[in-house]
Amino acid sequence: MKKVAFIFPGQGSQKVGMHEAFLTLDSSLHQIFDDADQALGFSLSELMVNGPEETLTETKYAQPALLLTSVMIDQELKKRGVTPSVVAGHSLGEYSALVSSGVLSVEEATKLVHKRGQLMEEAYPKGQGKMAAVLGLSRQEIEDVLTTLDETVEVANLNCPGQIVISGTTIGIEKSVDLLKEKGAKRVLPLNVSGPFHSSLMKTAALDFSRLLDDIEFSDAQIPVYANVTANKVEKNDQIKQLLVEQLYSPVLFEEIVRKLLAEDLDAIVEVGSGKVLTGLVKKIDRRFKTFSIQDPESLEAFIEWYKGGDD
Repeated sequence: MKKVAFIFPGQGSQKVGMHEAFLTLDSSLHQIFDDADQALGFSLSELMVNGPEETLTETKYAQPALLLTSVMIDQELKKRGVTPSVVAGHSLGEYSALVSSGVLSVEEATKLVHKRGQLMEEAYPKGQGKMAAVLGLSRQEIEDVLTTLDETVEVANLNCPGQIVISGTTIGIEKSVDLLKEKGAKRVLPLNVSGPFHSSLMKTAALDFSRLLDDIEFSDAQIPVYANVTANKVEKNDQIKQLLVEQLYSPVLFEEIVRKLLAEDLDAIVEVGSGKVLTGLVKKIDRRFKTFSIQDPESLEAFIEWYKGGDD
């Protein structure tokens, strides 16, 4: 049997209706969303179907919506006989990876990321924090610019060579744009998120989040999970909890995670969730590696056909 890794996308990949096509595959998948609505105390599923997109993009809604979409696809893949050897997620996607690995139940994870989203939104005033992708510079070149600012702006995501995300105050991000371009950045692109995530501006949220985690039962991972903060595999529940707290204000080491996945003797890396962002990053790290992005029932069936077929 082929050996694959599942990777799960984070915030920014959300869109209205992103889960609907998969519901035609199996009527039991509706139960995931019914249970989530009950756990949350409001109809997230209705928002996911009807929008508006502006509301769905709010962190407290986008996070559980993306998690549930990934979980639904993950469960369908496992019903078809596909079990990953290892899992990883990008930022919020780490929670989808933890559900896949058996660390958290779907209901607990849904409530947790909803609350996480609320804490992240409350940690810094709305509209006063931003994130942006910087294309064409190294981490050191970016940090050389950021240290000259009188505002908080920090490296937040190390996605792939030449694509690094910065996070900080809105004023700081705006000030950094021209300076980064002068340094040689090809582009500096604002991201579709509502706050300065993975920066020290989230430390107040991390304190409250740590207390919240004390009341939630975590299991040890049944499938190894690569942690965002360390880019190392974790399996013990107490270590996973601590790293989730640190993840709120620490950089996401996605490129390093992918490089370690590429050394795992895998047959493919499979993006499980909305969008194709992560498979695009994997290709930029090593375009020779085989990837799949499960976007709809057709792409799922194509992957299953490959997975159950012979060597290629």
